[in-house]
Amino acid sequence: MSRLALIKAVLGPFLRLMFRPQVEGAENIPGDGPVILAGNHLTFIDSMIMPLCCDRPVYYIGKDEYVKGKGLKGRAMAWFFTGCGMIPVDRDGGRGGVAALMTGRRVLEEGRAFAIYPEGTRSPDGRLYRGRTGIARLTLMTGAPVVPFAMIGTDKLQPSGSGLPRPGKVTVRFGEPMEFSRYEGMDRDRYVLRAVTDSVMAEVMRLSGQEYVDVYATKAKAA
Repeated sequence: MSRLALIKAVLGPFLRLMFRPQVEGAENIPGDGPVILAGNHLTFIDSMIMPLCCDRPVYYIGKDEYVKGKGLKGRAMAWFFTGCGMIPVDRDGGRGGVAALMTGRRVLEEGRAFAIYPEGTRSPDGRLYRGRTGIARLTLMTGAPVVPFAMIGTDKLQPSGSGLPRPGKVTVRFGEPMEFSRYEGMDRDRYVLRAVTDSVMAEVMRLSGQEYVDVYATKAKAA
């Protein structure tokens, strides 16, 4: 039994009882082959809920600090997060973005599912912010389709700055696959990258019902 299967078997019932996830459009996720799941990012528990909503393993980038803890607690966290599909990457360094992009490309070229939050960080206020073009680079470099998704309600269960999440109900909504083969070979054209990214974010906005802000979330946080 894989670690993910074990986590789902042991912790899945508890997490489902606590978060009561309602999943819509899961049939839009291909059963095999490379696929990019791109969605909004409201709070930390988004990446805990995602594995519960997919029949296939989903991989995603996470801060390497989550797996560097000491002692029994640190080892347990590392076992849990990597078992749920997290690939630790040092994103604080000067080449953190490149490392994350190359990691995603490797996962997709292995025929797996890769989840990404195009905003690059959690929303500071529940609105949807401008997407980074890494999502466009990944789909154009690998040819993998993009399945947009929306997390709805997770910020109510774990508001910004709070500790442990509270029980409640969340919705995870998946849209229809988007493919961008018409832009093949144009992964260095910044206008194409922006157009692809914006089209994905428009679909995420439609699925989530969030207000859109044409500013990067990191800039909004720094203001």
